[in-house]
Amino acid sequence: MSVAFRRDGDEEHLEPKFEVPIPPGPNLVTARGRELIVERIAQLEAQVSALTEETALNAAKRDLRYWHARLDTAQVQPVPAGDTVRFGSRVRFLLSGKSREIVIVGHDEADPAQDRLAYAAPLAKALLGAQAGEFVDFNGREEAIEVVEVGAA
Repeated sequence: MSVAFRRDGDEEHLEPKFEVPIPPGPNLVTARGRELIVERIAQLEAQVSALTEETALNAAKRDLRYWHARLDTAQVQPVPAGDTVRFGSRVRFLLSGKSREIVIVGHDEADPAQDRLAYAAPLAKALLGAQAGEFVDFNGREEAIEVVEVGAA
């Protein structure tokens, strides 16, 4: 029989499963962000103990390794004080005449749909260091953003 028709098993035809990529840079988190990581680990540990199907179990274990790594490297940042935009700040600003409010958080806590942006996101980067009343360049436009209010999240 030709080697072309021989099949040792289905394993060789499955897509390889890689580890969940860790975002580059330090793992800065808010106190809330650290608690979310701890909660996620608890959920995954319960899931791992209940799973029997190998593919789902391996995926859950992979996710659990990611979250344990994130917990081990988490650097809880202090609550920002003052009117300067920092990690953990809630910022109200005007962009293209529209009022918007965001909170600057770590990668794992980020949820743009809930106006929680990672500190490495372009908009968050543009705002970091600004104060209420300042104008900030963004997206190739000078003074595109007017910072209206800065406070702790």
